[in-house]
Amino acid sequence: MKLYRSDPVLAALDIPRLVSFYEQKLGFSKQWCDESYGIVKRDDIAIHFWHCDNKIFSENTSCYVYVTGVDDLYAEYQNAGVIHPNGALENKPWGVREFSILDIDGNLIRFGEHLNAGGA
Repeated sequence: MKLYRSDPVLAALDIPRLVSFYEQKLGFSKQWCDESYGIVKRDDIAIHFWHCDNKIFSENTSCYVYVTGVDDLYAEYQNAGVIHPNGALENKPWGVREFSILDIDGNLIRFGEHLNAGGA
C-alpha cells in the first residue's frame, strides 16, 4: 500500500469567482465548478474548493505546493500581482527555495523547490 497524492481543499466565499481567479492569475484550468464545489488543476496539482460564508475559514487556510523551476513560477506570479506582501522568494533554512501568494479569498499558498535533489 502507498499514499501517492494529496489534493488540498480550500475554503471559498464564491466558488465561480475563485475558480476564475485561479484560471486568469495562476494558470490553472477549471475541472469542475458549481456554487458548492470547485476543482482547478495545473500540471499534476489539483486544488479543490468548498463553499463557505465566513472569510475566517479562507483567511486561516493554507497549503504547500512543491515545484520545479520555482524562480520562473515566481516571475510569472509577480507579473500577475499575486505575491503575498511578506512572501518574497527566498531560501529557507529547512532546505527549500519558496514564496507565497494569497488568493482573492485569503487562502495562502506556498510554492517551494528543494535546494538539493534528495528532498522529500
